[in-house]
Amino acid sequence: MEELQKRLSNLLSVKSLVTLILTVVFACLTCGGRVSAEEFLTVFTVVIAFYFGTQAERSSRKSGDGT
Repeated sequence: MEELQKRLSNLLSVKSLVTLILTVVFACLTCGGRVSAEEFLTVFTVVIAFYFGTQAERSSRKSGDGT
């Protein structure tokens, strides 16, 4: 249960909220025809790669330092 609470609190971090909001906004713009599918895919790929890249870096730093 404690692990679930920790994951939920991490999901509500500013970075996660920005990522989720940006994804929803671009999905809505794409569905409305204001943004092409190619533009959506480009932006979405960059955002997701950055999000998971920073998480992976943080995880490797924590395991490498012993902190």
